[in-house]
Order: sequence, then structure tokens, then C-alpha cells
Amino acid sequence: MNALVIAGVGVPLVTFLVLAVALWFGLVWTERAVSGLVVGAAALSALVGLALAVVCIVEGPSVVSLGTWFAGFPLRLRADWLSVPMVVLCGLLGCLIGAFSQRYLHRDPGYRRFYLLLALFVAAVQVVVLAGTLDLLVVGWELAGLASALLIAFFHHRPGPVAGGLRAFITYRISDIGLIGAVIAEHHGAGHGVVGLLLLWAVLGKSAQFPLGGWLPRAMEGPTPSSAICYGAISVSLGPYLLLRNGIDGPAVVAVGVVTALYATLVGRAQTDIKSSLAFASMTQIALVLIEVGLGWNVLALVHLITHAVLRSGQILRSPSLLHDHHHLEQSLGAPVPTTGRHFERLVPARLRTWLYRFALERGYVDAFLVDRLVNPLVRTVNRAAAAEDRWTTTVAANRQAVSR
Repeated sequence: MNALVIAGVGVPLVTFLVLAVALWFGLVWTERAVSGLVVGAAALSALVGLALAVVCIVEGPSVVSLGTWFAGFPLRLRADWLSVPMVVLCGLLGCLIGAFSQRYLHRDPGYRRFYLLLALFVAAVQVVVLAGTLDLLVVGWELAGLASALLIAFFHHRPGPVAGGLRAFITYRISDIGLIGAVIAEHHGAGHGVVGLLLLWAVLGKSAQFPLGGWLPRAMEGPTPSSAICYGAISVSLGPYLLLRNGIDGPAVVAVGVVTALYATLVGRAQTDIKSSLAFASMTQIALVLIEVGLGWNVLALVHLITHAVLRSGQILRSPSLLHDHHHLEQSLGAPVPTTGRHFERLVPARLRTWLYRFALERGYVDAFLVDRLVNPLVRTVNRAAAAEDRWTTTVAANRQAVSR
């Protein structure tokens, strides 16, 4: 049992290290070798998860102690009804995305870099889901965020992906204050409510919940396969998993889910491209999962999380072919495809409908508010502080030179 739990994390992690060392020393492996290694590791990780599921059914949950990194930082892995399904899910989706990308990224200059980041992402997520303590979970959480941001900025020769990657990375850093704060609070004996609110703050950024979800549509600038596994399936699911793992529920979680679900549903209806629509659809479904977590419906939340991840991954992988499929359907029908989802138009007055459309088109003005009212004043304050520091150091240096003379 212990060996299986360790293998769940160790297989993708060793794969990443092997690829990293090979690339560091300039070893040029063929595309088939690189992709085969990552796909095989992800598949083996899923098989380990299935074996763990059988063992957990027979023997019950298991906690594996790997010693202590330093005082107060125990290294423990936990396999139970919550972590094992996520291990299987991440392994299967990593295998699927890796196999799909073999043709999608064939002869791309960043082919090996993509598989290196994919291996890092799978390994990091397995650390998150199998971590037995918040301390170890932080390690996987940060590595998953780094891999996600680098995958968004994969096509770094274009400004759009780089800007999207930076936006995601900054949002992760802001929300990760909550996770680090929760770890510190837990070590100092803070109450469950304080830790829960800090963890909820971490979830807002990682799972793209209101008002920190603006990075998610921009994350679709990355390759379609990475969008499928990161932002349609696994990465955004880590937030609800964090709350489930730590038994966090209550009105605050429900409130975040309700507000985000209403906001994302409204904004998603005004999107004109398929990837943005799917991004807001993912945001909506994760919000519904948060409502289930907040109400204490843990089993339903886990099932919802897994089924949404599988469905959304398939939708994003198929999204580049959607326009072709739509034209083919119109040709088969001999007429335009009938529109659906018009029930809101019958319920909402015309004046309010126009205002709501503009509100949705501007994505609720949330990004503008955050930039104008929070980010820009903060940047100006930092610049003024930096200028004041430069003046002070210049004055101190000039006084010292005068005294030395």
C-alpha cells in the first residue's frame, strides 16, 4: 500500500526530472520518445490510482509518512475516498492530453518544452491530491500554478499569450497569500473558521471565482490541449478539492458559489468565441460545485467535479472543429441551425435586457474596476515609494561623501 501511494506521486515526478535533465544537457530525443515517456507515466499513474482504489476498499484509507523535511514540516501522503479518484482522473486526463498532443504539436519548436511542462503539471497535481498535510500541499499547489502559467505563455513570441500567462501568475500569487496564511494560522492554533476563510481566498484565484476569475478566458491563449487539462478540468478543480480535503463548508462558500454562478452564466452568454464560452461555463460549474461543498454535499461535489472535468476536457479538445461541425450541420439541415436558450428573452424586459447585454459584454466591469481602483493606485504607491527611496539613498550617499572629504 505504501509503495503504491508513493508511486502515485513518484512516477510523474521522476518522469519530469528525467526530461528536465535530458533537456538541460542538450540531449535531443525524438518526439515519439518524449511523448511516449510522458503518456506512459500518466497512464501508469492512473493504473496506480486504480490499484489504490481497490486497496482502499479492502483495507481502508492509508497515511504514509515520509519523515520530516524540517521541524514542523512532516511529509505525509494520504490515500482515501477523496484523493484516489482524483489520482485516477489526473492520470487518465494527462494520458489523453499527451496522446492528443502528439499530432497537435507535431514539429512545433516547443514540442519537448510542452511535454516537460505537462509532466510537471501532472506530478504537481498528484502531490496536491495525495498530500496529507497543508504544508506539503503548498508545494504541489505552487508547482501546478507555475506549470499552468508557463503553458498559457507557451507561444511566447506573441504578446497575447505572455500577457495571459502573467495575468494568471499574478492572480495566483495574490490568492496564494490565503493558502500560505492558512498554513501559518494552522501552525499557530487558529480556529477552523479563520483557516477556512483563508483557504476560500486561495480558491478564488486558483478556481477563477468572482472577482478574481478574469484570468481564465485569457488562459485560453495557450495550446488547446493544455487549456483542456488545466482550465477546463484539473487546475480549476483544485480549489473545491482543497475545501473538501480540509472540511471547509458554510455560508461564505455558498455565497461565493452563488455570486460566481450568476455572474459567469450571464457573461458567458455574451461571448462570441467558443473558448471564452467554455471558460465561463467552467467557471459556472466550479461555482456550483462550491455551492455543494458549502452545503456539505461532499460526495455529490466530488462526482460533479470529476464528471465536469471529463466533459469539459472533451469539449475544449473539440473546440477547434466546432465551426466546421456547425457548417456541416447547416448543410445537412439545408437551413441555419435554430437558436436555443431564448427563455431569458421572454422573462426579461427589453430595457433591462439591453443593459444586461452590455454588462455581460464588458464582463461585469470587474476587470476595469480592479485595474482602475486597485492595481493602478497600488502601482502608483509603489512607484512613489521607490522614488522616495531613491531620493533618500542619494541624499545619504551625498552626505557620506561630504563627510569623508
